[in-house]
Amino acid sequence: MLFSTKKLDPAYNNASAFQIALFSLNSAATTLYLVLMEYVAYYVNGIVGFTVVFASALLTALRVFDGLIDPMVGFIVDRSEGKFGKFRPFMVLGNALMLISVFLMFNTTHLIPMILRLPYFVFVYVIYVFGYTFQMIVAKSGQTVMTDNPKMRPLVSYFDSLFVTSAYGGLALYASAYLVPKYGGYTNPALFREFTLVVAALSILCTVLGIIGIWNKDRPEYYNIGEKSKKIKLRDYWEVLRHNRPIRQLVLSASVNRFTSTVYNNVTVGVMLFGIMMKNYPMAGQIGLVTILPNLVIVTLGVSIAQRIGQKHTYTIFMYAAIFFQGIMTVFLMVANLTVISFSNLCGTTIAFMAVYIFLNGSKSVSNSIVVPMIADCSDYEVYRSGLYVPGFMGALFALVDQVIGALATIFVGGMVALIGFTDMLPQVEDKLTDELAGITIFMYCIVPMIGWIFSLFVMHHYELDKEKMQEINRKKSKKEEG
Repeated sequence: MLFSTKKLDPAYNNASAFQIALFSLNSAATTLYLVLMEYVAYYVNGIVGFTVVFASALLTALRVFDGLIDPMVGFIVDRSEGKFGKFRPFMVLGNALMLISVFLMFNTTHLIPMILRLPYFVFVYVIYVFGYTFQMIVAKSGQTVMTDNPKMRPLVSYFDSLFVTSAYGGLALYASAYLVPKYGGYTNPALFREFTLVVAALSILCTVLGIIGIWNKDRPEYYNIGEKSKKIKLRDYWEVLRHNRPIRQLVLSASVNRFTSTVYNNVTVGVMLFGIMMKNYPMAGQIGLVTILPNLVIVTLGVSIAQRIGQKHTYTIFMYAAIFFQGIMTVFLMVANLTVISFSNLCGTTIAFMAVYIFLNGSKSVSNSIVVPMIADCSDYEVYRSGLYVPGFMGALFALVDQVIGALATIFVGGMVALIGFTDMLPQVEDKLTDELAGITIFMYCIVPMIGWIFSLFVMHHYELDKEKMQEINRKKSKKEEG
């Protein structure tokens, strides 16, 4: 059974599915703000007054800075151990900083004199960066204390996918079907005021539930493992990076996937695909909620496969599936009459689009979400290899390259739309469809992801942490603890 905790091997650190589900809401808490920040380009372009290229370059630079501070925060996490545990304080601090920053960013930047807007925006964005990094690193490193059982660890993928998909789909629907009609588009500051309040309230709730989920696991007996007497030093990180090949491979593969997902999930790409090509922008949000259930079925299948054959092989299987369905989607977008696609018009074109979208999105969800528990595998491997328990560094290293490479997607999208004439204003729902716009949309939504996934498969070909290797690692760890 997928969620069964009966007959679990007591040699492992076991957790209930309920605990894993609650802690996964910590990822949802950061994802909610991450989705909100997908709309910041529209805010700084349409309300603050920055040009498309400048806004894209600025946001890219700030996201690169986000990645650069990740190792520092990871080092702090690895050396931390206090009255309230190793991870919970960072969850609270991170969420509080994000709350303060987005409130200031989206509600006051446009009121500042123009000469001061840029430094003010950068200042509040930096606050957001620190808050996001604190809470996000816990999402990637805190799972090491939740469970090391290979039957339960894949459940992280299940719940992460469920909550992340709900966050993206729910907020996309909220923005496209409710906020845009209510406020007349992304040039109205009132839209962003309401948006930030809703996101903040939901994120606080998810953080509280995440803290409850990790409460009984955030204790020394679960994170004081490895060489307990050895205090982590910065030079240890270099040795980890040199000798831990799996984390290097996973970081590179997942970071390329992050670049591609940031491109095809970009709000501007959504406006171009659903708003201009399909002339049905509300569907950008509707489709996310309509496909949650079938997406969950595919993710459930993925988790079941991971429990049987391991996470590495599941990761690659679903990337192959994503490439296949993305190829079908490419052809479909090129030849179909997209303007007839609507939930109020269940014609053959709509049904065909929905079928391809469901299988494509489900495959992407499995390959993207299963990376999270694979980071914990790399952390366990380092304890096995060197005796060092450095989950903060593992999460930070992943986030560093993930953020820096992923940040390029922002300027990439901005550059692509600038090439076809959108230099002062991002594409809007009411814009006219041209061949150039259709071509760039298909390129960013379809071609870029396929190129990225093919590269990721090449990188992961020699990744050694398969099911058998992880069983060997856990047997060695159990013998050490018994000794």
